[in-house]
Formats: sequence, C-alpha cells, structure tokens
Amino acid sequence: MLPRPNRGSLGNRSRKLADCSRSAHGQSSVQRRVRGILFIDYVRMLRGEKSVDWTPYLSPEDLVYLSKKIEEKEWYPMETFERFGIAILKVVARGQLEGVRMWGGFQVVSVLKLFPELLAPGEPRESLMRFRVLADSFFDYGALRVVSVVDDHAVVSVAYGMSPIAEEAASTQTLGFFERLVELAGGSAIHARFTSRSWAGDAGTLIELNWSV
Repeated sequence: MLPRPNRGSLGNRSRKLADCSRSAHGQSSVQRRVRGILFIDYVRMLRGEKSVDWTPYLSPEDLVYLSKKIEEKEWYPMETFERFGIAILKVVARGQLEGVRMWGGFQVVSVLKLFPELLAPGEPRESLMRFRVLADSFFDYGALRVVSVVDDHAVVSVAYGMSPIAEEAASTQTLGFFERLVELAGGSAIHARFTSRSWAGDAGTLIELNWSV
C-alpha cells in the first residue's frame, strides 16, 4: 500500500483548492456539486474496503457520508468527491489508471438506470447529443461539455477544477465512460484519447472519440 498522506495537510490542501480554483468553464469551485448517482459509486467502493482506516485521507465531514444514506438524485459537494477519488486511486486502484478507466465504463450502467433516455440504441451520435443536454444533471457547474459531435467523431471538454492528481483520475474515468457509452450505442472500432491535459500544463482537457457505425 502507498504511504498515507498527513490528514491535516491533505484536508488543508483540498480546502484551499475548493476555495481558490476555477474550472475552465468559468464557474467558481465554491458552488461545485456532483449528483448522487455518481457520488454513491465512490461511497460504495470506500465502504467495501472494511479493513481500511480512511481517516488519513478524508476529513471528518467526508467520513459522515460513509455512514449515511446517499440519494441518487440529490447533490453532494465536489470537495468531498475529490478526496474520495484520491483515496480510491491510492488505496483501491493502487495508482493504476487503467483500472480507473475501466471503472468509468462500468459506471455507464448505473447512470442509465437513472437516465435511460441517455442511450439511443444504434446511434452513438444521438447518444452523445443527449449527454450534451443532460450534462448539468451530473455536475452543476459545467464540468463536462460535448464540444462537437458528428456521425463518427466527438470532442468532450473536461474541467472538474480539482488538484492535478484528482483531475487526471477523474478525466481518465470520464474517458472510459464515453468509450462505453459509444459502444453501448452501437459504435465499434472505438478510439478514445486525450488531445490536451490540464494536469500536464495544457490550457484544458479534451477527449477525442472516433468510432465506426
């Protein structure tokens, strides 16, 4: 297991990011919230690791969510979501981003249970256009945007406004999500990649998707 960071320094760093960062889409991070349908997956994964002491990674406010009922349609703080993600990356995924990417693909099924209208069978382009409409149903500050979409190609902008390690993990999970969404909608020979990465110093993060129909 990787060394555990100092609880106080992690909490202070996360709070500073929450107060000061702004997403590339122009919204203050103070108001950032994530929908319960995504938040609950993180909570379940943390709860599943019953032998792990999460206190070095999470604040007392974060820990409360591990013992309370999470409502899929409610909104939850992105600051907590970010710390959950870092804890999962370090302890559960052991820093392996490929597993995070796969998890993003699995998450599509959960999302479709709450938003079945997202999927247009046989029509990847239409499914991505529907995501464009529903994007603010998942994050309330414009974190995800389908910038362009045609019959066999799309570009998605990602701006969670988190620390670099969390932004990379969440963006990788998002890449896996869109890969799987396109596949379920009938796309084949899918190729997904980052054309720019904010955590590597680029102005923002862009995911490019190509597929055959």
